[in-house]
Amino acid sequence: MAKQAHLEILQRGVEHWNRWRAFDSHGNPRHYTDRTDPDLRGWDGAFLREFDFHGRFLSQYVPHPSELRELYEAFADGTLSPDLVPYGWKYLTNVDFSFALLSHSNLSHLTLSRARLFQADLAQANIIGANLADADLRGANLSNASMNGAWLPGANLSGANLDRACLASANLARCNFSGANLQGSDLRGSNLEGATFVNTNIDGADLTGASVYGLAVWDLKIGSATQRNLIITQRGQPQVTIDDLEMAQFIYLILNNKAIRSAIDTLTTKVVLILGRFTPERKIVLDSIRAAIRNANYLPVLFDFQASENRDLTETISLLAHLARFVIADITDAKSIPQELQRIVPDLPSVPIQPIIEKGAETYSMFEHFRHYPWVLPTQEYSQEDITEEVNLRQLLVAAETHRSKGTEK
Repeated sequence: MAKQAHLEILQRGVEHWNRWRAFDSHGNPRHYTDRTDPDLRGWDGAFLREFDFHGRFLSQYVPHPSELRELYEAFADGTLSPDLVPYGWKYLTNVDFSFALLSHSNLSHLTLSRARLFQADLAQANIIGANLADADLRGANLSNASMNGAWLPGANLSGANLDRACLASANLARCNFSGANLQGSDLRGSNLEGATFVNTNIDGADLTGASVYGLAVWDLKIGSATQRNLIITQRGQPQVTIDDLEMAQFIYLILNNKAIRSAIDTLTTKVVLILGRFTPERKIVLDSIRAAIRNANYLPVLFDFQASENRDLTETISLLAHLARFVIADITDAKSIPQELQRIVPDLPSVPIQPIIEKGAETYSMFEHFRHYPWVLPTQEYSQEDITEEVNLRQLLVAAETHRSKGTEK
């Protein structure tokens, strides 16, 4: 039915409208398939309160300014029960309650989709089962609010305060929680699919059983948040759960992306870390080793000693060693090698360390300490002349692989 026809029926009064809404011309219950919306802007809200809209035909309704104080008082005193809310108030789609003082208010089971609640005070409000889809809640105060089972898909809650708010079983799909405070909040069983958590504080929050498929997580403040049985797969797919929000996306990619799985397989089976000095003379040796390793179908990682600004050098070396199948360390004229091996050797018994040294050079005094570790292989000598022929390097690869195989068998 056209919008104008709806308006003509509305103008005949509440009894005529409600009868038309309930029954068709034959007296049979009406089934609503028409979702067109009449333009109700400028209508007197008091006139519309008793009309039966059932959530339809109100997407343009905006209360007259003279109604707002009455609306605030009715909601804010907490005495207006959902079954007594007049129809014109129950479906306040697109209403503008920006900066409203609605703490302790009763908004349960109301439809406030696309409502503007920018920086509204909704502390300790009753919002159980309410529909706030696509609502603007930026900077709103929702601390200690009861929002169990609320419907908020697409809502913008960036910068909002949801400290200790109860959002159990709420639909929060595609919500923007950037910069929001969710400390101590109850998110058990909530739907967080496609939501955005950028610089969000969830310290002390409980996310047990939440659905986090497609969740965007950056610079999250986790603290003591409870992260149990997080569902990382889409609804309708076999359920996969994990207990770490920041790892959820990574695990999902491993399960569903062949390229990622291939990359991880390469990291764990092909990487060879090369350590040594990067003086011009020593760099020639390291480059030759790298070429030989590449020709043997491994992935050489040659780390030079320019430390990054935000990570300690030895920490970076340790991280690379954890990824490596084995390590080749040129201990000729060692400078930083002693510190690096001290960090790597004791903690990585599954990673063979193959020391090499130029013929005629002497090992540094503390190196003898590492000979007690079975995964530190006997030191092999090389000369500048035969290093490029790969003869010794092939022997190194065979020795390292042999040791690794024995360690795996044990």
